[in-house]
Amino acid sequence: MDFELTEEQQMVRDMARRFAEEQIKPKAAELDETHEHPADIIKQLAELKMLGIAVPEEYGGGGMDYVSYVLALIEISKGCASTGVIMSVNNSLYCFPVQAYGTEEQKKKYLTPCAAGEKLGCYGLTEAGAGSDPARMRTVAVRDGDEWVVNGEKKFITNGNVASYAVIAAVTEKGKGYKGISSFVVDLENTPGFKVGRVEEKMGITASGTAELVFEDARFPADSLLGEPGQGFRQMLTTLDGGRIGIASQAIGIGRAVLEEAVEYANTREQFGKTIAQFQAIQWKLADMATELDAAELLTLRAAWLEDHKKPYEKAAAMAKMYASDAAMRASVEGVQILGGYGYCKEYPMERHMRDAKICQIYEGTNEIMRIVIARSLLRGK
Repeated sequence: MDFELTEEQQMVRDMARRFAEEQIKPKAAELDETHEHPADIIKQLAELKMLGIAVPEEYGGGGMDYVSYVLALIEISKGCASTGVIMSVNNSLYCFPVQAYGTEEQKKKYLTPCAAGEKLGCYGLTEAGAGSDPARMRTVAVRDGDEWVVNGEKKFITNGNVASYAVIAAVTEKGKGYKGISSFVVDLENTPGFKVGRVEEKMGITASGTAELVFEDARFPADSLLGEPGQGFRQMLTTLDGGRIGIASQAIGIGRAVLEEAVEYANTREQFGKTIAQFQAIQWKLADMATELDAAELLTLRAAWLEDHKKPYEKAAAMAKMYASDAAMRASVEGVQILGGYGYCKEYPMERHMRDAKICQIYEGTNEIMRIVIARSLLRGK
């Protein structure tokens, strides 16, 4: 068992850390306040090959591994959780399925622009009545000659308001449940009948757009089908496994920001003639935070290593996402407590971290669903 990072992995981590400290962190509070999409930061991330880290260079990506992706995403999310999830969705939920299931023509057309960061991608799965249960999906695609006619609405789509490309799940065979779901990869900018609907006002990750995707007799080219008809649900499960590694990384980044700021505050805040860092009650909070975040990072790196080595990683990804998001939420609650009244005020970033951390327990599979995934795997003897 080797815990040593390769030279390339260290380089990626250090590069992401410097960029986050110098370019992202100073702007994070303003982005949170204005709810503005961080276009300039995303452009710079593209130049650093952060938007397609594990995509081969021939398709515009960085040609690196998923361990590097985790290390980089932790640092970016530490600087700004909104930026982190934009990066995560483009890498995990868009680039991955196009790379894994797309034809050579689809990769050249749909993967390269997003892996290179020229455009952003999103993933259209969730609907108002179909979140944890995709079988309730109501978006329907019907073949019409050389096109698919699509009707339906997707809900809570990260990057949905700024994405040029999307992987969309739709029912192509009614009455077959999961087996009737197919995936499509589409150019949203050139899809007749498509429009962006409501953009949500959210508690946290406010600089990351969360939007409805509305399809009204929208027409997808026949060659936009990803894989074969009826394979969408299986593709979806694998895609979400990788996405959970991304969200675990985002959660760890938020937790690291909390811990760093809590330590700094505890070392400077004085009460009863000494810094609060000297009180055992504060020390125990910090110790618990650090231990849980280290454990979360190890779980997440294990999941990424398994993905890199083409080994099953469904359970590992669910464990990482569940534990990391819970750890980040616990850390943020304690971080606010350590800062006291200041932790509750926008003068300090701690309250933002608490708002940002919560969503990590919900999206890309709620933590209740993660526990079901883990238990089912155990009961199957895996």
